Amino acid sequence: MNFDISDLGNQAKYRLLNGGVTPRPIAWISTRSSKGIDNLAPYSFFTVASCTPPVLMYTQIMPRAGDNKDTLTNLTETGECVVNIVSSDLMDIMNATSASLPMDESEFSHVGVEYSASQKVSPLSVAKSPVRYECTLREILSIGDSAGSGTVVLLDVVSVYVHDDLYSEGIIDQARIDSVGKMGGDGYYIAAQYTELKRP
Repeated sequence: MNFDISDLGNQAKYRLLNGGVTPRPIAWISTRSSKGIDNLAPYSFFTVASCTPPVLMYTQIMPRAGDNKDTLTNLTETGECVVNIVSSDLMDIMNATSASLPMDESEFSHVGVEYSASQKVSPLSVAKSPVRYECTLREILSIGDSAGSGTVVLLDVVSVYVHDDLYSEGIIDQARIDSVGKMGGDGYYIAAQYTELKRP
């Protein structure tokens, strides 16, 4: 079956992109508002944009209501965040933080997420996250201004935390990191078997 994009509505386009580009890593992003409220929310449109300089990238899809999510509002105001990587034992509590809360209520306290102080930025880190990237805001790129359009956010990495038992001989142990991937709809992907293929 082939789809002509010009014939499709916004929801159909979203489902084709969200359901085909899988599995996607999850950026569980913690921010702090200018009033000191700690926010935590997951984003699955997320990847590495550059290694030198080290830059991460995530995309906020504009909600139907047309307002920015708290993460982007806080980033715009304070310029700092932590990207927490999600392992399988954190899936349920991560999913709980995707609920809509008033901006003056913290997901950390509402859901009961264990946290720790970050090293170089003010937002809290998720204590049990196996890998955490502390970042400052580099650039915001808006792609459209209607519901379903994207806002691409580039983040400069200023500090990285890796659980001690995952780091050996200069690399993160990929067989043990247990990171979760996002599928389309309500689906998630948990790696049942780790495989390596040598590049030719």
